[in-house]
Amino acid sequence: MRKLYLIGIGAGNPEYVTVQAIQAMNKADVFFFMDKGEAKHQLVALRKEICERYIENRSYRIVETPDPVRDASISDYTARVERWHEQRALLYEQLIGAELEETQCGAFLVWGDPSLYDSTLRMVERIVARGKLSLEIEVIPGITSMQALAARHKISLNGIGESIAITTGRQLTSGLHGSPTSTVVMLDGQCSFNHVLDEDLEIYWGAYLGMSEEILVSGRLSEVAARIEEVRNNARNKNGWIMDTYLLSQRKTPSQDTPPAIDLAAPSPAEAE
Repeated sequence: MRKLYLIGIGAGNPEYVTVQAIQAMNKADVFFFMDKGEAKHQLVALRKEICERYIENRSYRIVETPDPVRDASISDYTARVERWHEQRALLYEQLIGAELEETQCGAFLVWGDPSLYDSTLRMVERIVARGKLSLEIEVIPGITSMQALAARHKISLNGIGESIAITTGRQLTSGLHGSPTSTVVMLDGQCSFNHVLDEDLEIYWGAYLGMSEEILVSGRLSEVAARIEEVRNNARNKNGWIMDTYLLSQRKTPSQDTPPAIDLAAPSPAEAE
């Protein structure tokens, strides 16, 4: 039976690749790369760099194919993505059947982690459900962009005993919902934080996390929103693509999150007596 690895490779820094991911990569005979065009050639180049850096068995092959383009004529967003996913699944099925022998292992190198805002796992699930190919699937977790964001800004994503929300820019356009005091926003191509400028929020924004092009901006949202939008537009124009994510957090005064100071030099009650 063919085996397929879905390997999370982290948010952009080759050193985010885990030992488990390296071990799985060294078992793969064929790697499937989706080419998203010249503007995003760097994403393919990084995957190749990771293979060259960590794979000891040089007999592996790389199969590249153009990624299907979403049909802009479909106005409904969900229907448009569903159609795109179906096209992807059919393409993946064809490639795996043609390029991977029954006894071989294949692999997709997934940006970040396969479980979070990535369609690869859904595509493979569709293939399995169709029943034309017998596949053994193994998922290898990776470091997500929100983990990298927190590390690069040196922050915790949540306060003590608090929950966080993870959402998209599309969802943020209708405002913040629910009780979480912290919201991680991904897949925001429209700077949707501008829809919540009236909220008293801190923003921790990062683009190209872990890469040489990395950009970090933080501060009170109402004060840095315009700067982030300008920096983002300039970076996208320069590089031809951008991946960014950010944390929105309710602003706190020091007394809200800081315990009372303890004077270590003060005498204990027993000493005072």
